[in-house]
Amino acid sequence: MDHPSPHPAPAVTGINHVTLCVADLERSVAFYEHGLGAALRHRWDRGAYLEVGTLWLCLELADRVSPRDDDSHIAFGCRDAEFDAAAARLTALAPEWKENRSEGRSVYVLDPDGHKLELHMGDLASRLAAYAAAR
Repeated sequence: MDHPSPHPAPAVTGINHVTLCVADLERSVAFYEHGLGAALRHRWDRGAYLEVGTLWLCLELADRVSPRDDDSHIAFGCRDAEFDAAAARLTALAPEWKENRSEGRSVYVLDPDGHKLELHMGDLASRLAAYAAAR
């Protein structure tokens, strides 16, 4: 069941970009290129811009990186036909931090700096349908 917002629609059109602080830029760029198929778009001495699907990802070199201790994470979508190969490639490069307990297929991994990532097959519509079916 949809719950319309009582507030006027904001001018937000979506996520513009995500910035992750990293301790080793070379290592992180390589991880995102090989693990998620990211395309390096620009690089400078303290950072890099990558494109992961439609996401603009900024990696920023930092003296201190502090991953969260909670369930906060970034979930990347994946086409159904490519999930198995993408998940195998990703889990070969990174340790898993969580088992999937939600709708859709997912793998949860840590990037080289401990940022929590998910590779997920599904979308909001499939998640809402799963919740509706469970009632």
